[in-house]
Amino acid sequence: MTSKSLLISGSIFMALAVAFGAFGAHIVQDMLTPERFQVYQTGVEYHFYHAMGLLLLGAVSYHIQDSKWIGRSGIAFIAGIIIFSGSLYILTLTDTGWLGAVTPLGGVAFILGWIFLAIGTAKDTG
Repeated sequence: MTSKSLLISGSIFMALAVAFGAFGAHIVQDMLTPERFQVYQTGVEYHFYHAMGLLLLGAVSYHIQDSKWIGRSGIAFIAGIIIFSGSLYILTLTDTGWLGAVTPLGGVAFILGWIFLAIGTAKDTG
């Protein structure tokens, strides 16, 4: 992924995080039990963190150009947002319990994204 694509992706995912957060605060909260709403909020929280991570990667990739590891980190963050946060959104809104088994795969993607950033920084900055 290029600096530009990381910054665009990060910006889009940040906008979506704000939208999901607002949707949760103004509509979803009254539909869910407090426990289920907390699960929804966890999805929003990690969505925000990793959308910000994409913006960070965009800035870093200006200094570490052509790093396959930084690109892999971006892909992992995007996969994590979709799998982790997406599964929590769907799980809470549809009461589809089996999605809870999918959520940890998104967490693994987040972890890999941060590891890939560390590798990219170590390998490509000398």
